[in-house]
Amino acid sequence: MKADPTAVASGMHFIDGNEACGEGAIAAGCRFVAGYPITPSTEVVENIARRFPKIGGLFIQMEDEIASSTCVQGAVWAGLKAMTVTSGPGISLMMEHVGLAAITECPTVFVNVQRGGPSTGLPTLPAQQDVMQARWGSHGDYEVIAVAPSSPQECFDHVITCFNLAEKYRCPVFFMMDETVGHMLGKVKIPPADEIEVVERVYTKRPPGEYLPYKIYDGDQPEMVRVGMGHRIHSTGLTHDERGYPDMNAEAQDKMVRRLCSKINDHVDEISIAESDQVEGSDVTIVSYGITSRVVAYAVDLLREQGLKIGRVRLVTLWPFNEKLIKDVAQNTKSIIVAEMNLGQMVHEVERVVAGKVPVHLIGHAGGAMIELQTIMDKIKEVAS
Repeated sequence: MKADPTAVASGMHFIDGNEACGEGAIAAGCRFVAGYPITPSTEVVENIARRFPKIGGLFIQMEDEIASSTCVQGAVWAGLKAMTVTSGPGISLMMEHVGLAAITECPTVFVNVQRGGPSTGLPTLPAQQDVMQARWGSHGDYEVIAVAPSSPQECFDHVITCFNLAEKYRCPVFFMMDETVGHMLGKVKIPPADEIEVVERVYTKRPPGEYLPYKIYDGDQPEMVRVGMGHRIHSTGLTHDERGYPDMNAEAQDKMVRRLCSKINDHVDEISIAESDQVEGSDVTIVSYGITSRVVAYAVDLLREQGLKIGRVRLVTLWPFNEKLIKDVAQNTKSIIVAEMNLGQMVHEVERVVAGKVPVHLIGHAGGAMIELQTIMDKIKEVAS
């Protein structure tokens, strides 16, 4: 399917990442957003609140983030594409409902414009400290998808990616922006609507009485219904069978949870997006994501001019983690550095996958500022020597 031409603001724009995120959501077909104001994400919904009345969308400012994260799931079951927008403390409050979206297979997008934590932390300053929370923040075994943009253009492009993945895999998807990307002004090209690919929701064609909401008939995911289609279904956060009815035993739990995980884990190659600029036999390969990747790319270019053999990998998809890519990196380099604005999160995944084959080093700090160019260059030189 193509995007709705009456809603897409095609053309060249000079906007920040937050506004670009809102425009991408609109282009993806999002017509319902619920949220609560929180720095540094508020501009996303401010733009949406201005735009939605003109295109038939609805934005609701809820009383808090907990209400917002349930409200958007209700909108999905009513037949809309929906998202919520927040930052660190808000995403913490929403985590129970991330689990609810996972177990009910409700395609929902959670935008997290990251800032420094814990608690209220640094409302106006950047960090990348919510990476592990996105993967493991809600209890139980489940899988999510998380995508990290590095520019305003990618804020437009990849929030569309998030909506498409949510619909295709029927799962919660995180859009992991950060304060710097959110407030960075840049050139954003919004293409014509007929150039924007949009994944539409698959609704069942089976009549009431012949449809089970969690049974796979065709394809990889259960077909959905919406309010008004005439079906009477049961949707619960309890372990359930194909009817959606609670089924409280180990066998049902194993069957349900394995399917929730395998529908993501079996498709890592299709889901994963990465920018790999590896060098055969490099002294160092540096792995990064989000805004940090921009500084890393500049540092690598400068050091290559000085004759150093350096590889570079930018993770756009954070979860599911692309183990195959990192194993390939470990076979073609002497050392790996992970650069991230935290005290060490994604570095642990890299260490786990590398399994001691090459040393893994961290460039990190506790948030509040971008990692300095010189810091990255000095660390690369140190490790390379």
